[in-house]
Amino acid sequence: MSLHVTFLGTGGAVPSVRRNTSALLVRREGDRLLFDCGEGTQRQMMRFGTGFDVSHLFVSHMHGDHTLGIPGLLQTWDFNDREAGLAIHVPNGERRTMRNLLNGTGTEPGFPVRINEVGPGDTALDREEYEVRAFETEHRTRSVGYALVEVDRKGRFDRERAEELGVPVGPKFSELHEGNAVELEDGTVVRPDQVVGDPRPGRTVVYSGDTRPTDATEVVAEDADLLVHDATFAEADADRAPQTGHSTAAEAAELAARAGAKRLALVHISSRYAGRSSVLAEEARATFGGAVLLPDDGDELEVPYPDG
Repeated sequence: MSLHVTFLGTGGAVPSVRRNTSALLVRREGDRLLFDCGEGTQRQMMRFGTGFDVSHLFVSHMHGDHTLGIPGLLQTWDFNDREAGLAIHVPNGERRTMRNLLNGTGTEPGFPVRINEVGPGDTALDREEYEVRAFETEHRTRSVGYALVEVDRKGRFDRERAEELGVPVGPKFSELHEGNAVELEDGTVVRPDQVVGDPRPGRTVVYSGDTRPTDATEVVAEDADLLVHDATFAEADADRAPQTGHSTAAEAAELAARAGAKRLALVHISSRYAGRSSVLAEEARATFGGAVLLPDDGDELEVPYPDG
């Protein structure tokens, strides 16, 4: 089951030649989920070939570098005769702000657009195999982060053990793997726990949006396969982080280490580090023992299962 991340915009509030404003696209099999949509996001989607059939857009907060790409993207979808509905998830209290943004062009999309307010702890999207949950962040306005959390997978089926117990190859294997006991021709009953291992964890991808380090982020990022976290500043400018509601790369790394995240991607990189952003990765690696990524726009990442 593929879980694929494309970094469409890794820059801070001011775009640079190399880094566009915030946007992250996650593909899980047939679902395309967009997290934030800064100015120029639709061009990034074209440039990096992600496809446009997004069904859900998750907005961390209403600052322009995270939202100004939305009206243009909706207009393009309208020009292309989109019919499928779109759900836009925003922090509690921001439905009217989002509606005003969408109405700014003076046109109404020809397809259904639902604006859904979410707060910390709410499930923004509930699928059979995964959900997207909102969690508390700390910025200068109403804000949330989002965590894509897969349900546990079935345990591994021990075919050799099943055959030893006399289970014939065929439908009874599937029955056992589905959690149902089966009866053999001689009346013997074989239980699932005899041939199926413990449930295996799914994957977790956490997107912080703009934020100071928070306890809530640490909790939701526990053992996460990927934490995408605000890393606006280097330590030389650490005093700016609390003033502006952002994090340093080192702070993001400290949080990732406490949470036990496997990989940390540093995003929302201030344009002041154009040409020398590697310092952010260096400072993060001094604290975090896992993999530290400093993605460029267009970088892609496949998120593997924890057990391979």
